Amino acid sequence: MVGIIDVGGGLRDIYGAGVFDRLLDDGVRFDYCLGVSAGSANVASFLAKQRGRNRRFYLDYSKRKEYMSPSNLYKIGAFLNLHYIYGTLSASDGEDPLDYETLMENDSAFCIVATNAKTGKIEYFGKGDLAKDDYRVLMASSAIPLFARAEKIGGAPCSDGGVGEPIPIMKAFFDGCDRVVLILTMPDGPMQRKRRDLLGAVLLRFIRPNLSRLLLERHNIYNRQLELAHGFADEGRCLIISPDDVCGIKTLTNDTANLERLYEKGYRDAARIKAFVEADVSKK
Repeated sequence: MVGIIDVGGGLRDIYGAGVFDRLLDDGVRFDYCLGVSAGSANVASFLAKQRGRNRRFYLDYSKRKEYMSPSNLYKIGAFLNLHYIYGTLSASDGEDPLDYETLMENDSAFCIVATNAKTGKIEYFGKGDLAKDDYRVLMASSAIPLFARAEKIGGAPCSDGGVGEPIPIMKAFFDGCDRVVLILTMPDGPMQRKRRDLLGAVLLRFIRPNLSRLLLERHNIYNRQLELAHGFADEGRCLIISPDDVCGIKTLTNDTANLERLYEKGYRDAARIKAFVEADVSKK
C-alpha cells in the first residue's frame, strides 16, 4: 500500500497544492492519504480530483477579509474564519464547492489529524466523519491555536493537528502503508523553537494547559518524527518532498508573487513522485 502525507503549514502549504496538482496531471493515485492542518484540505481537493482548487484558496481567497483579518476578531473572536473557508466557500451552494461525491467515491483512504485542545491527545478522523456541507473535521485540523477557534467534534474541542503530531509518519505505516511520500513545507532539516510557539504557550498556559505544553515541545516532536522519516527514506520506504526555501512565506503570509513561486516549486518537485510510486507497484 502506497501512502502520501501532507504536513500542512498554513499558507506555506501552497507548496503542497503544487505537488497535488502535478500528481493529478501525472495521473498518480495513492491507497492512503493523510492530511495535517492545511494539508487535510489539500488532500480533500486531490481526492475530489479538483485540480487548481487549492491554489485558488491560497492565492485568491486568502486576500479576503472574511477569510483572515483583524476584523474577524470582532465578528467571531478569531483572526481566521474557518467556517468561511470550509463552509461558505466550500459548501455545495458556495463559490468553490468541494466535490463531496467524487471524494467519497474515491477508493483511497483518507486520514485527517487534529489535536484535542483539552487533553492534548491526537485525534484521527476519516471519510466517515465528513458529511456533505459539513467539513468540521477539516476546520478542526486547521485550527491554529490563538488564530482560529477550536472546533468541537463529538463534544471535544479540536485544534491544529500539527501541534500534537506535525509529521505523522508512523501513523501511515501503522495503518498499513509499505511506502510513503512525505510532503514537507519547510526545507528538510531540524525545526528550531518558534517564537510564535513560545508566545502561544504562554498565552494558553492557564486556559489550555495541555495544548500549551505541546506548543513548547512541538519543535522536538517535529525533529524526532523527521528523524524517523529519514530512517524510512534510507530504507527506500519514504520519499521526502520539500522546498529548498519557502520564498519568504510564513504561516499566514499572503504575498501573491512569493506564493506563486512556492506553488511552482511544489509542482516541479513533485516530478519525482511518479517514478517512486510506479517502482513500488512494479515490485508487487
